[in-house]
Amino acid sequence: MMKKILNDIKHIFRAFQYSWQGLVYVFKNEIAFRQDVLFFLIGLTVSFFLPVCAISRAIMIFSLFFILLMEMVNTAIEVIINRISTERNPLSGVAKDIGSALVLFAFLNAIIVWLCILI
Repeated sequence: MMKKILNDIKHIFRAFQYSWQGLVYVFKNEIAFRQDVLFFLIGLTVSFFLPVCAISRAIMIFSLFFILLMEMVNTAIEVIINRISTERNPLSGVAKDIGSALVLFAFLNAIIVWLCILI
């Protein structure tokens, strides 16, 4: 029983390490992600100066966090496509375009959420 618990703890620790490595990779290699982090931090700061309730503020912050999530998904798609082949291929382009659209929709979502709460 104790061995299983220790194995579970090791597994959780390794999963955290892999997640951290992914976060470091995207931060070091993707300027768009760094820009999104800056946008997130500015929005986070601004949200605390706005006259909104805690739930609205949480929704506003999550809408910004969602942009970071979609940027990471977009990066993962790009890395996978580049791993398969760096040759130009119409389907590779479509996959990358869809990843980019994820980020665009996340931004549109944030804009709509902020406008709905603030207006």
